[in-house]
Amino acid sequence: MKKDIAGKREIHLLVDAFYEKVKKDDIIGFIFTDIARVNWEQHLPVMYDFWDNVLFQTGDYSGNPMVTHAQLHHRFPLTGEHFTRWKKLFLETIEEHFEGPNAELARQRALSIATVMEIKISGR
Repeated sequence: MKKDIAGKREIHLLVDAFYEKVKKDDIIGFIFTDIARVNWEQHLPVMYDFWDNVLFQTGDYSGNPMVTHAQLHHRFPLTGEHFTRWKKLFLETIEEHFEGPNAELARQRALSIATVMEIKISGR
């Protein structure tokens, strides 16, 4: 039986499982590994705080993901296909590991964030 996302432990599982999928993905993996050259030791704790804040309003995250993604977009154009794949992988990861109100909130927030980011970055 799957459990809901209740706190940091589940956030870590969600983020870690998601990025393991991303690293292997043939559509967006190279963006993280070759284009952005993500330093995973730095990136993962930021993502833990980001999703913890998104779901539980902890105030632990203070970055600006729009700026980061806009800068990346200037180096390598992010397309609708990239955003679609990100959403697919993230939602699959939630579905594989969790169920409950917070899992549903994570799904909704992920879709919202990705959609707004895509619109702002692409200028649509």
